[in-house]
Amino acid sequence: MNFIESPKNPRVKQWKKLLTKKERIKTNTFMIEGFHLIEEALKVDGVVEELLVVEDISLPKSWDVNVPMTLLKRGIEKELTDTEQPQGVFAICRQLNHNVELKGTAYLLLDGVQDPGNIGTMIRTADAAGFDGVIMGEGTVDLYNPKVLRSAQGSHFHLPIVNKNLVEVVQELHDNGFDVFGTSLQNGEDYREVLFPSKFALIMGNEGNGMQEALLHRTTKNLYIPIFGKSESLNVAVAAGVLMYWGQQQKKI
Repeated sequence: MNFIESPKNPRVKQWKKLLTKKERIKTNTFMIEGFHLIEEALKVDGVVEELLVVEDISLPKSWDVNVPMTLLKRGIEKELTDTEQPQGVFAICRQLNHNVELKGTAYLLLDGVQDPGNIGTMIRTADAAGFDGVIMGEGTVDLYNPKVLRSAQGSHFHLPIVNKNLVEVVQELHDNGFDVFGTSLQNGEDYREVLFPSKFALIMGNEGNGMQEALLHRTTKNLYIPIFGKSESLNVAVAAGVLMYWGQQQKKI
């Protein structure tokens, strides 16, 4: 087992680069932090390439897996995270080679969503709501952004998530018998008045600008959630949660 004592060690510098999208793309890897995320990653064969553990951290016995491990001197963990209180355990992971064939019954499409916390929350909610996959369009924050990973709480390892051209995906969904629902305050319908079919997809747009026009004109219907108080709008992740569960519940009626 290797033991690294200095934050200036070349391997530490290399791992630190994984906090950037450029390095994640270059190496086809990403880094996760914390016991829960690593435990979920370890359930998927071949994903975790190496464990990085601070010297005084004890690992759960359930982690008795054949994965290389490197010990880090206390303090080095601060170099590998953008959090204020790192848990002291990291994993270097191979990026997931998912494919979404649109053979399920419910998909979430993200159009230019910028906030990592929102994206992670929507991925986690799609997982909880029983969706078959998440498709991320151009302009949406990187799937392996550290904040996205933390917010998704392991759902990256539970359902397929891919990057694709959403205009092409929407056409493919229509061809496969899906209704595609967009989200828009203008020319939209109250979601409570809309019956969701057995196969549907939901598009959530950019936090400030909403969905791109090219997609709004290709949907089956565009929906909105009524506001009863003084707020101008709902957070996109909250809105997505309402619509995802509404749609799944409709299918069971």
